Amino acid sequence: MMKPQDKVAIALIDIPAGVQVSVSCQQQTFIIVLKEPIEFGHKFAVRPIQGGEDILKYGEVIGVAMRNIAPGEHVHVHNLEGKRGRGDLGVKAD
Repeated sequence: MMKPQDKVAIALIDIPAGVQVSVSCQQQTFIIVLKEPIEFGHKFAVRPIQGGEDILKYGEVIGVAMRNIAPGEHVHVHNLEGKRGRGDLGVKAD
C-alpha cells in the first residue's frame, strides 16, 4: 500500500488464505485476514469497497468495483472493471 487513500495493497509474496497480514501506510495500519490465496503481485482489499465505488491503487483510480469487496478479498478482473483505455465508455481526451 503506497498512499493512505488506497483501497488495496499488493502481495510481495504468495500468501495463503487465512493468513493475517499487517499493512502499514504512513500512520495507518490495517490488520487483515486474507479470505483467499493472494499470488505475488496481486491486489487484495484493505478496506471495504462498495459495488460501483472507484478502487484506488498508488493513489490513482484503477477501476470500479463490480460488487461489494470485503477486506482480505482478492481484487482482480472477477470483481474489478477497468476504466483506463476503454473506448467503449465514450470518454474523450482533451
